[in-house]
Amino acid sequence: MGTVTFLFTDIEGSTRLLRQFGPERYAEALADHRRVLRDAFVAQGGVEVDTQGDAFFVAFPTAAGAAGSARVGQRALASGPIAVRMGLHTGTSTVAAEGYVGIDVHRGARVAALAHGGQVIVSASTAALLEDELLRDLGPHRLKDFDGPARLFQLGVAEFPPLTAASPVWETKKPPMRGLHRSG
Repeated sequence: MGTVTFLFTDIEGSTRLLRQFGPERYAEALADHRRVLRDAFVAQGGVEVDTQGDAFFVAFPTAAGAAGSARVGQRALASGPIAVRMGLHTGTSTVAAEGYVGIDVHRGARVAALAHGGQVIVSASTAALLEDELLRDLGPHRLKDFDGPARLFQLGVAEFPPLTAASPVWETKKPPMRGLHRSG
């Protein structure tokens, strides 16, 4: 058992892209996407835990390494046809025969599922470790299958629509302006 930062990725609109591109062109774009992200993961000390379809699950020894990898990967993919949503969460887990197991693994996957293509969402536990990163406070949101709200942040200052499958804690009014958050 140990503390690690998990990075989860998923291609936004992959089925639509497959239909639009056709199998051969999509396979080429998918291979480029995988190469770019794997290079970014390895450069920051990430270990690929699992892949499913067009998604990655990667573990990093540090939150800074995970954030750096996400930033580099998003920048490299920005001009291409594939937009990737990413989520970062730092926590503890157990290493089993088939990889990491624990509630923090599930929390990390739920954080990533809320993001839009090109966006990196960060949990509060990860944000607390990112002293040199600009983070936008997105406020508290509900994560599927978790009790209580989770405060989430966005890596960087880019503008995105409200989080996708999120259920904001506030129901009928906009969240208060929170500006940028810098941990530390």
